[in-house]
Amino acid sequence: MLKEFKKFIMTGNVIDLAVAVILAGAVSLVVKGFVTYIMMPIIGHFSGGLDFSDMKIILDEAVLAADGTVATPENAIMYGEWINAIINLIIVGFILFMIVKVYNKTKKPVEAAPEAPKGPSDNELLQEIRDLLKK
Repeated sequence: MLKEFKKFIMTGNVIDLAVAVILAGAVSLVVKGFVTYIMMPIIGHFSGGLDFSDMKIILDEAVLAADGTVATPENAIMYGEWINAIINLIIVGFILFMIVKVYNKTKKPVEAAPEAPKGPSDNELLQEIRDLLKK
């Protein structure tokens, strides 16, 4: 069983998948940083200083203890973070689209298999038989 597992792990497909997952994680971090630190400040600037990550609907206010610490944290719907996640998704999707598009251009076009020479059709064979029988 250990030998089979080693053979499975060492196949090219599993290694390719592992590399793809690691690269996807790295690309995700880069895109998240791009959205958080570049795109959202630009969008915020043009929307009047709005910061999407702070946008939320508070369901329950935070409760403070007598010493000033938070006894119960607030309960809120963080829809601004969700907007950031959607922008991340759109950018990652676009990047993947561009990668696949470039990759498809580098692939060699599949050559059509040469066609086998055509033999006579059934009708042609029947016509030949008919002509031979007439003689």
